[in-house]
Amino acid sequence: MSVNIQVIEAGQRPEGVAGTLVVGTQARLLDKDLRKLLPSKGKRVWEAMVERVSPGDVGAGTCTWLPGDPAHQLSVGVLPRPCSRHNSGARPHAVSNLVRAHAPRKGALEIIAALERPEDALAVACAVARAYPEFSLKTRSAKAKAKAKGRAVSLLMVAPGGRIVATDLAQEGLDGVRMAGGLVDAPTSELHTDAFLDRARQVADEVGADIHVIRGKDLDKRGFGGLWGVGKAAVHKPALVTLSLGGKPSQRDAKLTGKAAAKRVGKSVVWVGKGIVYDTGGLSLKTKGGMPGMKGDMGGAAAVLGAFRAAARLGWKGPLHAVLCLAENSVGPEATRPDDVLTLYSGKTVEVNNTDAEGRLVLGDGVAWAARRLNPKVIVDMATLTGAQLTATGRRHAAVVCSDAELEARAVQAGRLSGDLAHPLPFCPEFFRKEFKSKVADMKNSVADRANAQSSCAGQFVYNHLVPWKGPWLHVDIAGPATSLERGTGYGVALLLTLFGDPA
Repeated sequence: MSVNIQVIEAGQRPEGVAGTLVVGTQARLLDKDLRKLLPSKGKRVWEAMVERVSPGDVGAGTCTWLPGDPAHQLSVGVLPRPCSRHNSGARPHAVSNLVRAHAPRKGALEIIAALERPEDALAVACAVARAYPEFSLKTRSAKAKAKAKGRAVSLLMVAPGGRIVATDLAQEGLDGVRMAGGLVDAPTSELHTDAFLDRARQVADEVGADIHVIRGKDLDKRGFGGLWGVGKAAVHKPALVTLSLGGKPSQRDAKLTGKAAAKRVGKSVVWVGKGIVYDTGGLSLKTKGGMPGMKGDMGGAAAVLGAFRAAARLGWKGPLHAVLCLAENSVGPEATRPDDVLTLYSGKTVEVNNTDAEGRLVLGDGVAWAARRLNPKVIVDMATLTGAQLTATGRRHAAVVCSDAELEARAVQAGRLSGDLAHPLPFCPEFFRKEFKSKVADMKNSVADRANAQSSCAGQFVYNHLVPWKGPWLHVDIAGPATSLERGTGYGVALLLTLFGDPA
């Protein structure tokens, strides 16, 4: 069943809903401003419902049928009170859990979120979005689709004092999260590189952005040895896709550098996303247990595309570029072999010692393209890059490696505000460059010592290809937070929108 989620004002509250779910901390749920919004027949039992719930660390809830109105279910979700300094004050992890567990399953639904602060609106809206995944093939047949009815979910967010918070940022962030999560959920039979490219073109048409595509053998001809080397064995060939607001990298302009480029394209923000639509590991084949779920190895590109669409719809004037590095790491006669040497767009040569360390190869091409052709003032790359990220920062915090202390601090703060949590890893090139030493090329693609900060090293490999550009660079490894409960989370959309402020 399709779900339509709308952030609403108080005057837009729907009538005839089948259920109401109210989410907040116990203190906020008992505030007078919140009680005024409850269904009148539920006010008598409200205090008892709230006080009898013990939320623990992940939140808990309960429900009742309204007296005299057995068709209307009133539910409460109580958020945990503890919230450490490395968590988001909005407690989005608990919001998503409570909506999944306690929202009525059928009929039109109203969710009332009692915010601690007005600025928590984006994080809460995106948390609600994660509870309603966009992608499903359960109603694939035409007959089933005809019978399936869309479900309306309204989200009313209330700050202390009774202020209703209904922002375009919350709505567009919510929509971007669902779009990105839906892309991650799609199997590669549905979302191969050509289909992903089609989706990018749809976004460009929708928001009036320019799109520039280099694909197939043209990648090889134009020096994108990483993308071509990773994706050339697949039926659907790799592509480098650049969506642009306020500065189109045309075929002619894309050849410009330095001052000539600056005259045509102003200093820009560039987001680069890893888009490995499936990762078999290549000839360094993954195990039976390690391969399922690799349809989601394009979570970085999905987040970048979702954030780009949201930014455009919010009125971002640019220059803003979203670079999608799309490839399928497949096995076949054309597959790159361990010991092969690839020349990336940076001009650096890479001896492949692990074909399952492919994401950094496509990102190396992507950031080099951004640095040389898009005149960036800042580059952010986002990727489901290393399993070691989960060991380093866990399932909820992305690992960030950053060349600039101010940008790193802003990213961590944006994570707490947006709910897309992030934690810094060491940026220390002099400690990590040695891991990639090669006798026959400029570097290898996988580390010599797997115990030496693998996730930082993976970021270092990407950074190696930013020559000669020296601006601020942020690498966001989202291997853990990109998925939860076997679903895409849309992680990264809210982080990018928050990190770069109000795009209008």
